[in-house]
Amino acid sequence: MDVREAVRARHSVRKYKDTPIPDGLVDELNTLIRSCNEESGLHLQLILDDPECFNTLLNHYGWFSNVRHYIAVAGPKALPDLEERGGYYGQKLVIAAQQAGLNTCWVAGTYKKGKCKAELREGEELVCVIAIGYGENEGKKHKSKALSRLCSVPEDEMPGWFRNGVKAAMMAPTAMNQQKFHISLEDGEAVITAGKGPMTLIDLGIVKYNFEVISGHRCR
Repeated sequence: MDVREAVRARHSVRKYKDTPIPDGLVDELNTLIRSCNEESGLHLQLILDDPECFNTLLNHYGWFSNVRHYIAVAGPKALPDLEERGGYYGQKLVIAAQQAGLNTCWVAGTYKKGKCKAELREGEELVCVIAIGYGENEGKKHKSKALSRLCSVPEDEMPGWFRNGVKAAMMAPTAMNQQKFHISLEDGEAVITAGKGPMTLIDLGIVKYNFEVISGHRCR
């Protein structure tokens, strides 16, 4: 599927099959991860066959099931926009995974941070993880706030590229589906800002990636 189809089709999936990720696809993901790390200064890592990271009490009650593979979103604490940058490049990997037939879920709380097998260098921090694998289903479309609550520009006044970006941003996953972001158009440029709340800066990066990859325009 192309990137537009992947953005539309991608939904959070919490239950996974035992099907291993083929070696060739693992290589492709690791190649993309290296590229993202070089470009961003992050330390994203694909961790395979580690069921202990998701072996939590909540998951025993069905919150997550059979998660064995995940992407660790990590990077230097000194980066002033570490969480936003992690969200942006993590979402780039999420959409690439969807295009390759894999399913994903952003996870910030319901995993064992101390059991995560990510290798952290001195001065680095683990921001969150992304479950990845072959899902038991394709997930469900999340409900969205009305466009008027997320964007200050009336839809009939939006340039085509801006409208496409806004629609893609509304499809982006956010923590607890809170959608605490706002999109405006200033001097012909899209501006996306985060509201207050837990994980809103990670969400901001995710939303910005969706906007940019579909609109073809950078935002700030």
